[in-house]
Amino acid sequence: MNDDIEGFFRGRVPDGWFGDPVTVEADDDEILCTGSLAAGTDVRAWRESTRAERVKIAAAAEKRFGRKVSWGVVQGGRPTFLTSLSTPVMTRLRLPERAVLDTLVSAGVARSRSDALAWCVRLVGQHEGDWLADLRAALVGVQRARADGPTLI
Repeated sequence: MNDDIEGFFRGRVPDGWFGDPVTVEADDDEILCTGSLAAGTDVRAWRESTRAERVKIAAAAEKRFGRKVSWGVVQGGRPTFLTSLSTPVMTRLRLPERAVLDTLVSAGVARSRSDALAWCVRLVGQHEGDWLADLRAALVGVQRARADGPTLI
């Protein structure tokens, strides 16, 4: 994670918005800022009262980092995404894989194949979270080795 992005948000998110320091996640398309709200806080009221400042912070971040900014809150261990970027991803699936998605749609688990695929990805993330965390940590080492290695002219 880019420390510059995290520092940017931690320096701009007002004290008192969240119970803990803001959590920042980013990829090539989006920056997601999430913070914890105290139990009993009305999320809708909080969203409305912070909207103008969140828009201002997001606009500055989008200009600086060239990525869309999304916001979320966690309350009682449950995340709620106030805004979120939905990015299309092209994939090729064979008939048995499409049948899995179509079954989820037919059963009412998902509204569309796209929703069904997102549901499957979330399910893997929930059940293989430790393995994915280990994989991400290993990738940090790979990126460091590449950065320290020889460069092409």
